[in-house]
Amino acid sequence: MARICEICGKGPRTGNTIVRRGLAKKKGGIGLHTTGITKRRYLPNLQNVRVLENGGVRKRRVCTSCLKAGKITKA
Repeated sequence: MARICEICGKGPRTGNTIVRRGLAKKKGGIGLHTTGITKRRYLPNLQNVRVLENGGVRKRRVCTSCLKAGKITKA
């Protein structure tokens, strides 16, 4: 099962984790140096919710931003 919101279609995004070493120049150091960059995935916060749909109740995987926005009606 894919990690995708069934309401808005929000899915995993990609990005980087950046490892830095050293003390910032603002804090009196020589500056931050990047020592490693690794790919990572940012996953949406999905919840299994019982939803009222077409007069019936169905289970849907919905992201929390859709829940907060009121895009669905809970059963």
